[in-house]
Amino acid sequence: MRIGIANDMPMAVEALRRAVLAHPEHQVAWVAMDGAHAVEMCARDTPDLVLMDLIMPGMDGVEATRRIMAESPCAILIVTVNVGTNAWQVFEAMGHGALDAIDTPMLGMGNSHNSARPLLAKIAAIDKLLRERNTPADGTLFGSPPPARRPPPTRLLAIGASAGGPAALATVLGGLPRDFDAAVVIVQHVDEPFAASMATWLAQHSALPVRLAREGDQLAGGVVWLAGTNDHLVLKDSHRLGYTAEPADYVYRPSVDVFFHSVSRLWEGETVGVLLTGMGRDGAEGLKALRDQGCHTIAQDQASSAVYGMPKAAAALQAAVEILPVDRIAAKVVGAFSGKA
Repeated sequence: MRIGIANDMPMAVEALRRAVLAHPEHQVAWVAMDGAHAVEMCARDTPDLVLMDLIMPGMDGVEATRRIMAESPCAILIVTVNVGTNAWQVFEAMGHGALDAIDTPMLGMGNSHNSARPLLAKIAAIDKLLRERNTPADGTLFGSPPPARRPPPTRLLAIGASAGGPAALATVLGGLPRDFDAAVVIVQHVDEPFAASMATWLAQHSALPVRLAREGDQLAGGVVWLAGTNDHLVLKDSHRLGYTAEPADYVYRPSVDVFFHSVSRLWEGETVGVLLTGMGRDGAEGLKALRDQGCHTIAQDQASSAVYGMPKAAAALQAAVEILPVDRIAAKVVGAFSGKA
């Protein structure tokens, strides 16, 4: 892969350069010392991947990510000091299309090789994702506490998202009314260490409480569950959530397809499936399985998608009953459940 580095700290740049060059098939395309320079370099020489810092002089990494994805789109990995303490900015960048985030590796002290391993694993996963994209497609509680007692839900809103997902999810959840009685389950491609921060962030945009899904959780109407580990979230039976490590070789963890297929097998009530912005095609086949069972399915349209990969794959498979801009999806979901879609 040809990889650009956007970081204004010489020690960090050197650590990233060494990590990239440790893999014989990777090369450093360029180094930008601030966000504006990164935007300029992407326009002149678009790399396969940009390692983007968040905190830089002038234009920061969030705005640089937004500009790059609008003008010269390419894969972006946020690499910054302490992802956890910068979680809000990470989610903003992911809302603009960044794929993932990881801490900057350390240089020196005899641990630089071990320190770079998580970064190299992320780069390898993105490399695999990019290769798949270029292959033709085949057919804990956050927010207000819920009421103490809720009847078992008869309706399920199943949502999948990846790059650009946080902002799209915030828009969809923000459009659902406080009395929405369906259970909501979200599979967003996000690493376990900051899934809890994402749930907190989403709760600020939602009238419904947002919960990290735990093994054995019983679904309830009017509650949002977010996949919270690197294993795949699934329905274990008609109303109970759980996790599975299989399939182990999926580049997408957690996988939207795995969850959607479990819904198509086990959910006994009414379902609406929604596939939002993201790179690759995870979720497209699962959405098709839901549509084939007569469920109402929706894919985000190209104009409102930060990355038009997953919804595009769904459209190619004719998996979506409707293709809509993100700001119209919540109203359509409510209408579908009320019989007014």
